[in-house]
Amino acid sequence: MTRVALIDDHESVRLGLEAALAQTESFHVVSSGANVAAYLDWRRTAGEAPADVVVLDLTLGDGTTVSENVDRVVRDGSSVIIHSVADRPAAVREALAAGAAGIVSKSSPTHEVLAAIDTVARGELLDNVEWASAVEGDRDFADAQLSAREREVLRLYAAGLPLKAVAERLGVAYSTAKENITRVRVKYVEVGRPAPTKVDLLRRAMEDGILHETPETPRDA
Repeated sequence: MTRVALIDDHESVRLGLEAALAQTESFHVVSSGANVAAYLDWRRTAGEAPADVVVLDLTLGDGTTVSENVDRVVRDGSSVIIHSVADRPAAVREALAAGAAGIVSKSSPTHEVLAAIDTVARGELLDNVEWASAVEGDRDFADAQLSAREREVLRLYAAGLPLKAVAERLGVAYSTAKENITRVRVKYVEVGRPAPTKVDLLRRAMEDGILHETPETPRDA
């Protein structure tokens, strides 16, 4: 069962997600609160393990920044999904750069939010329209060329390995592998060759000679 924490300063949003998650057998809400500090305090006081996935509002009313919040949660050991109206692309890019696994809009149907949580819980990044629109056209977010490490992460990930397995193969933290894939996608957007899905990344890797043989088509997740 996936352990989920909800962090949003709008109580109605949290209650709605709690109710939806409670109706499934796959998710268990372990914490629900208005800010990251309260969540981390609960962790320390209760001696609980980090949630598998933290669903985090983009902007909280406690004066914290999105990069600060994402970084604290990721360093604590959880994957992060940004749950937002997605009307501030710069803030969304900031969240992705800080290590968020993806973004899902608050206007999305509940089943799409639950599917997003499930995807991230499996160790995959979230591929959706919100992600693509957040980075499209931002010329300052990344360089146009892939680094050696980014190419290696792309090669393994596009060949079909889950991101956690890529990290293990390379001997790096999962968060490092995730950041590399995020930057790879952004760099492809920068040169006008967006790759929002895993299948798209496979195409780019083949086009650029990073993969020379077509592997089994990766699951688009």
